[in-house]
Amino acid sequence: MSLFRKKSLDILLAQTTDSDKGLKRTLGAGSLIALGIGAIIGAGLFVRTAAAAGQHAGPAVTLSFIVAAIGCAFAGLCYAEFASMIPIAGSAYTYAYTTMGEMVAWIIGWALILEYALGAATVSIAWSEFLNKLLEQFHWGAIPYEWSHSPFEKALDAANVMHYGLVNLPALLILFLLSLLLIKGTQESALVNGIIVFIKVAIVIVFIIVGWQFIKTANHHPYLIPADAKPAIQPDGTEYSYADFFRHGWGGVLTGAAVVFFAFIGFDAVSTAAQEAKNPKKDMPIGILGSLVICTVLYILFSWVLTGVAPYTDFVKSGKEASVAYAIETYMQGYGWLAKLVTVAILAGFSSVILVMLMGQSRVFYTMSTDGLLPKAFSDLHPKFRTPYKSNMILFIFVGAFAAFIPGDVAGNLTSIGTLLAFILVCLGVIIMRRNDPDRVRPFKTPLVPLVPILGALVCAAMIYSLDNRTLLTALGWMAVGLVVYFGYSKSHSKLKS
Repeated sequence: MSLFRKKSLDILLAQTTDSDKGLKRTLGAGSLIALGIGAIIGAGLFVRTAAAAGQHAGPAVTLSFIVAAIGCAFAGLCYAEFASMIPIAGSAYTYAYTTMGEMVAWIIGWALILEYALGAATVSIAWSEFLNKLLEQFHWGAIPYEWSHSPFEKALDAANVMHYGLVNLPALLILFLLSLLLIKGTQESALVNGIIVFIKVAIVIVFIIVGWQFIKTANHHPYLIPADAKPAIQPDGTEYSYADFFRHGWGGVLTGAAVVFFAFIGFDAVSTAAQEAKNPKKDMPIGILGSLVICTVLYILFSWVLTGVAPYTDFVKSGKEASVAYAIETYMQGYGWLAKLVTVAILAGFSSVILVMLMGQSRVFYTMSTDGLLPKAFSDLHPKFRTPYKSNMILFIFVGAFAAFIPGDVAGNLTSIGTLLAFILVCLGVIIMRRNDPDRVRPFKTPLVPLVPILGALVCAAMIYSLDNRTLLTALGWMAVGLVVYFGYSKSHSKLKS
């Protein structure tokens, strides 16, 4: 049995033309852009921006967003070609199965677990942080540190007493509630998604407009963190040094790009809707690249204002959690109401992002299960609700374990690695498909092939390389486990086995 046996592209395309089994093509370019923005703007912007600025890039986090956006743009062009050529659900996993074969598809599917599952865990951790901030703002008393942080976290309180985390219960609670919604089959309508997108974008724009007048020029100088920068104080009272190459200068900007890359995760979710686009040739490129452009502009302006309002060193300690509300309350006097409004709205926005990620992960599991690469339980549908309820329950246990016991920065970086790996393989897939099937009709063609795909793969690889060794080793271990699962189960159960 070949490790690189492929799905027939002709069979896949035949499925998209089956009017009885195929999905209705009801989404236009505007709806796809709204879908992309709805999935993109979330914890990555409101939480990871501060982490990247405080620990690596400083005010130059704006450059980190540009680097990350360039990598996403290259990958986005490759996604657009595949989505218009193979307008069917499955995204990168399906593309790899038709171009590079089963084992590569498995690797992408396994990596997508890092993107969607750990993405949901990371956002749920951020949701927990913002919930605590909201309780403090309304003077209702915060959830004890021990019950809202992982066992690997500790911090000094105002009385200089050290607190140690035990389990993140709020993160577990929101995952449980949203998993129940998915099992029952509750779905967001296009109208609700549009409202949430409007709220998210409005928050960002209001903060940019109001915060602009509170920018202090001194906070943007020096723009790049110098190698001899004074250490910042961490939550546990220890010093955070900037001497490491990837914590200052251009090394810090590159690492910052890998950290804030999490803020761009979600645009590839647009490609999963290819089968529902009215005109994939036109709408998919607009949806994917349009949402990227809009979010990139907002991200650069947002990070410029955030690092101008508060010194980047603040985000290592005081502003690490709920950084936007912290900056408003500390440096924007008279706008406490805005901090509360921002926190309430962000909580709602985070909830929708978690829901989309959990839904996306269950779709990946469902597709892999129908291909025989995962047990049938992942594709079993509820007799009443017609949802993959067993997959949702298993997913809750898996994601909940990460959310309850793993720090948000670790989960976030692993999420970035999973996505970057998928992007690299999609970029390479375009080159392979052009070589192996040059006469295939391509409604949208990635420009300057192989240059654009190669640049996309290189930029994404550079961001992976810049991440810390702990994250890289953990990801390597995760992929090793994936290969064990593939050779121990998936390879022999595949429906393509000869």
